[in-house]
Amino acid sequence: MSEALSGKVVLVTGGAKRVGAAIARRLHSRGASVMLHYRSSEREANALRMELNAQRENSAALLQADLLDVAGLSEVVKNTLSRFERLDALVNNASTFFPTPVGEMTPANWESLIGANLRAPLFLSQAAAPHLRKSGGVIVNLTDIHAERPLKNYVIYSIAKAGLAGLTRSLARELAPEVRVNGVAPGAIVWPEDGSWDEVTRQRIVSHTLLKRTGDPDDVARAVYYLIAEAPYVTGQIIAVDGGRSINL
Repeated sequence: MSEALSGKVVLVTGGAKRVGAAIARRLHSRGASVMLHYRSSEREANALRMELNAQRENSAALLQADLLDVAGLSEVVKNTLSRFERLDALVNNASTFFPTPVGEMTPANWESLIGANLRAPLFLSQAAAPHLRKSGGVIVNLTDIHAERPLKNYVIYSIAKAGLAGLTRSLARELAPEVRVNGVAPGAIVWPEDGSWDEVTRQRIVSHTLLKRTGDPDDVARAVYYLIAEAPYVTGQIIAVDGGRSINL
């Protein structure tokens, strides 16, 4: 097995489960040590840390933080450095997702969705930038195909992800040439955890994919791995991992 990331350290936000866990597993399998950030998924985070450390001792650690607390974001980076003594990649995966139809939006909705999906990646990236410059590192942001084509009734979420796509391109300019910054825009990979999308909605979404099926979290993880380990001349780009849905909506 290739260990292209041997000796590298990656911080993955929202790394305890779902797509974040798949990203952590793939990067770890290629030799990286991983700092797994989580907010409330303590049980899943501990299980994943034990799984990864059983494969390679002291190669995974946990960090609990609420990313809405801007003042604490620099501590996320400091704690990663304290544990592993370096930082080679930041994966801004953590996200909040819920509907905000026109007429029902509130300032609290804005704070939650913009805070998690845009503000936290911005200030985490700022805190990580000096250390990534030293290591010739990488930032990968998890955007969304709905950054380009807004999702009906998800106004603030769509705005936030559009902002994150813009942030990706802006940071690529700001941090070049030492740091590469790219994004991955997933489509139908995993469904919302709250069961808010019924089977009819799911089938309608799948019908708009060219491949006529959902993807797998590891499809996203493979794209993240590519951007970190196998794309030294790629920056400022966003890869859609969506089965072709974004060109068939």
